[in-house]
Amino acid sequence: MLLTTKQLFDKCYGRYAIPAVNVFFMEEIHGLFAAAQETNTPIIVQTTPFARDYAHPDMLLSMIQSAARIYPNVVYAIHMDHGYEAHIYDALEKGGYTSVMIDASHDSFEQNVLRTKQVVDKAHEKGISVEAELGVLAGVEDDLTVEAAHSFYTNPQEVEDFVRATHCDSLAIAVGTSHGAYKFSGGQGLQLHILQEIQSRLPGFPLVLHGGSNVSSEVVERINRAGGKIKTDAKGVQEDEIQKAIPLGICKINIATDTRLLWTMVNREFFRDKPDEFAPTSPGKIFMEEYKQFMIQKFNLFGCTGKSIEFRNPGA
Repeated sequence: MLLTTKQLFDKCYGRYAIPAVNVFFMEEIHGLFAAAQETNTPIIVQTTPFARDYAHPDMLLSMIQSAARIYPNVVYAIHMDHGYEAHIYDALEKGGYTSVMIDASHDSFEQNVLRTKQVVDKAHEKGISVEAELGVLAGVEDDLTVEAAHSFYTNPQEVEDFVRATHCDSLAIAVGTSHGAYKFSGGQGLQLHILQEIQSRLPGFPLVLHGGSNVSSEVVERINRAGGKIKTDAKGVQEDEIQKAIPLGICKINIATDTRLLWTMVNREFFRDKPDEFAPTSPGKIFMEEYKQFMIQKFNLFGCTGKSIEFRNPGA
């Protein structure tokens, strides 16, 4: 059941969050949809411009659409993450997406409003939801790099004017998360007081948490024992922070780094333990099952397990 993110957020606000998962290849998509169907959980499937360049937009969308046929009970949205106008307008013209994100957060407030409003107008004509961003996250994701010195928290005093001027459907905010594997090395954690003030100014409005991965120390250690060199001082968003953020309006939590680390762990350990193997399907099968179990853990943490019934049977 394909929905827009706005339809998902209208149901989940303040109660649970929807996992928004970046996908690149078949094994991830299989694992994600298998987990969602097994647990009756709504999901947001995300593609970035980087992923579209890697796999080609038609290939990515075809794999997602095929998964929806293989796992017919899954409630999902298809979202373009961190899009710029060229990617967004191409997606709007060719179809397939039910939600797009315009990332103009590095611009001035006025330019961010202008660019976001232009995308909103075009997307809403086609019934597609729009996520905007206010505030800048540090870190590295795909080909996006932001130094910590140039990142800043979302200013709660600006959010009302921004949403009113742009008519965006959800807002990604900077409250202490960062992109990539090197999160929270300073130990600051989520700035929940900023999130609380934003909610007080935008009651009922869906907020988005980018950089929502946990960066498991166990996974990092296993990667390094298998020959990796991932830094060990990183810490992602902790479970108690997630649980506190959801009642404050966080409806969508982005996951990317954790799945990349999981892929790295599975493949490094597999080829360390079985150096005579060379078939990609052997570690691929292990990864799909590990990925599915990882997603089920996230669903439980976000409180969204079993919630697909609210969309398939609204009266239930």
